[in-house]
Amino acid sequence: MASNMRRAAAFTALWRALVSHREGPSIGTRLGAVPRMVWQSLKGRYDGGARIMLMLGGAFYLVSPIDLIPDFLIIPGLIDDVLIITWVAGAFLSETERFLKWEDSRIPRVVIDGDMA
Repeated sequence: MASNMRRAAAFTALWRALVSHREGPSIGTRLGAVPRMVWQSLKGRYDGGARIMLMLGGAFYLVSPIDLIPDFLIIPGLIDDVLIITWVAGAFLSETERFLKWEDSRIPRVVIDGDMA
């Protein structure tokens, strides 16, 4: 159930990124957040480590010569690759957006009470 919800969130994030013009962080901001996201996951501060590993697994599946459905079976071989690419892209968008929100919530906000004269 939870994996279906995460999958739906990933596809939703991908769809929003494809059809919207300026919604959410830019791709440059997302790419810049990846090293911080990995570092915070390795330190145990951010809970996205499993999702990062799944995205890496999907990327390695795409570039590896081992394929569950061989590409010489043109249509089925390409469909599984398209599904993996779509999932990895959606998961990337969803996870980086979640990380950036998490990171932003950790920034302390300082409010100084006083009169402006």
